[in-house]
Amino acid sequence: MSYITVIGAGSWGTTLACLLAEKGYDTSLWVYEESLSEEIKGTRVNSIYLPDVKIHDDIKIFNKIENAVKDARYIVNAVPVQHIRCIFKNVYAHANKDAIIVSVSKGIEKNSLDTPSKILNGLSKHQVAVLSGPSFAKEVIQKMPTAVTIASDKKDTALILQEVFNTDYFRVYKHDDVVGVELGGALKNVMAIASGICDGLGLGNNARAALITRGLAEMRRIGAAMGAKKETFSGLSGLGDLVLTCTGSLSRNYNFGIKLAGGMKTSEILSQMKMVAEGVATAESAHELAKKHKVEMPIVEQVYNVLYKDKNPALAVNDLMTRALKAEFY
Repeated sequence: MSYITVIGAGSWGTTLACLLAEKGYDTSLWVYEESLSEEIKGTRVNSIYLPDVKIHDDIKIFNKIENAVKDARYIVNAVPVQHIRCIFKNVYAHANKDAIIVSVSKGIEKNSLDTPSKILNGLSKHQVAVLSGPSFAKEVIQKMPTAVTIASDKKDTALILQEVFNTDYFRVYKHDDVVGVELGGALKNVMAIASGICDGLGLGNNARAALITRGLAEMRRIGAAMGAKKETFSGLSGLGDLVLTCTGSLSRNYNFGIKLAGGMKTSEILSQMKMVAEGVATAESAHELAKKHKVEMPIVEQVYNVLYKDKNPALAVNDLMTRALKAEFY
């Protein structure tokens, strides 16, 4: 069967490698940290990102990118967004020219304001598809029912990848709106920080429901300005992922917001985290995108101010609630 390499051994990359190996695919996992790579080889456990889970015995573990990608037909990008450009320059230098890239990273690069697929397309002519949706790694690795979306502008590629990733517990739908799918996956992390702030301040269920709904409106507005389809944001990669990340206790971004509400500063929380909360960097990128496209995104603006301007979270909520009155749809 097809040879697949997953680049990035965080919780999601490790989970997808296990899923693919269990389907019978010849699967490799590239691990950035040499010490972790050796540990996984010896113990078959990823103690940093997915402890207490045995990694499939058939997965090959690599620390050198050239060895990991040289034979791969499919390469899965599970690298944090801010590191994709650096790592994939090396990946592309050794990858098979016909390899298809499947990006599962969620975020927006700082400065360039590029989504993962745009970064990857800018580095090479390799075909790029995107897999996204409401999918906590901890639940997928336990084979709990999950549904996601695979997006590609090439119908045949979407159909093939749908079959590659689909299982009886991991249902994959296909779509053609790559931009919309990526924006949904990125921006929901910013809204999850806001949701954590709401819950951390004890503002109640009404507030959280309002936040999710108005957050979705902001996602649709910036999506429309960037050429995405509005209906995408009603799907798994939009509303689905938004609801999960804004309400699930497993969400790193939601828990980040709770800590902000408790009085901790951004730098303090980041210093205590092993895994990446993509919403922190994405809040800055989304703030810049809103200005660039002249799109009103008040929730994003307030999250940005709390994260980067040390604004009091309670004051940020008050400023959202006391804005000038508007029509709901405009």
